[in-house]
Amino acid sequence: MFMTRRDWLWMHLAGGLTTVLLGPVQFFTQWRHRYPRPHRLVGRVYLSGLLVAATGAVGLIASSPAPFAIRLAFSATALAWLTTALTGLVAIRRGAVERHRRWMVRHYAVTLAPILFRLSLSLAIAGGLAPSPALIATLLWCSWVVPLLACETVRRLAGLWRATRVPPPRAVPLAGAR
Repeated sequence: MFMTRRDWLWMHLAGGLTTVLLGPVQFFTQWRHRYPRPHRLVGRVYLSGLLVAATGAVGLIASSPAPFAIRLAFSATALAWLTTALTGLVAIRRGAVERHRRWMVRHYAVTLAPILFRLSLSLAIAGGLAPSPALIATLLWCSWVVPLLACETVRRLAGLWRATRVPPPRAVPLAGAR
């Protein structure tokens, strides 16, 4: 199926593998704070990998004989991937570090969509479902929408938890203690 489109496939796989492998490195908090220059360099390599993978994805989608629903789902995944990365990049360029961090977490959730899609498709087939265009398109949408919803839910629940936490009592010095 990919023999006539293998150049696009190799671009997509090489760039995608770069992002999947470098993404976790960027989340090491101590490393990021202690060595900001390497964090920025790895971020640039990461974004370069993203652009290579996205170019390959566009080539694969444009040359795909798949039904429209599948091509649309792949296109939406690529668009979500690029949009979350671009939003994170714009945030850091404006100095909004916390916003950048949140968007890059969302972005990495979308980065894992192809892996989640292939796992869920394998599980669906193992469960006896036929790999129909409707099933494939649904699993493609779910492979990035569900992780994004999970990220947002966890983020908001953590914010609620922090907001409702009672701060520990302040230590009151004993009389006569220095």
